[in-house]
Amino acid sequence: MKHLERHYSRLAPAQLFDLVADVEQYPDFLPWVIAAKVVRRQEKTMWTDLTMGTGFLHKQFTTVALLDRPHRMEINSHDPIFERFEQIWTFEPAANGGTDIVYRVELKIKSPFLRAIVGLSIADGTKTMVAAYMRRAERLHGRQQSPVAARGPSPTG
Repeated sequence: MKHLERHYSRLAPAQLFDLVADVEQYPDFLPWVIAAKVVRRQEKTMWTDLTMGTGFLHKQFTTVALLDRPHRMEINSHDPIFERFEQIWTFEPAANGGTDIVYRVELKIKSPFLRAIVGLSIADGTKTMVAAYMRRAERLHGRQQSPVAARGPSPTG
């Protein structure tokens, strides 16, 4: 399952990068994130333990993020639950100021049951997650998002 989400923010790329990299705050504002902890940092790499879930489903897994501040963040997991787990955030200066954000997700879960549950909602889930980040940006940096400038999701093949 692949999905691509685009968004515009009036904030600077570094502000948005830092917001996404602040993993330990995720339970405060991201739906489905129960716990998040940075377990190790080394130069431009960060390892995290995340617990995600809803209702009776909970799963802890480790991610590795390659950080190229303030332009790009690539997050992978090699947890046995996944056949493929990749998230890529890019933060590019926009022509009119602010930042063009692209969030790419590629996710393949090994369990057919879990894959069916997640597959039904990946586009909506991705959109919900990006909206949560943008609300957090508003709380931290003031009302700087432009709903008119927001761009809708673009599914990829």
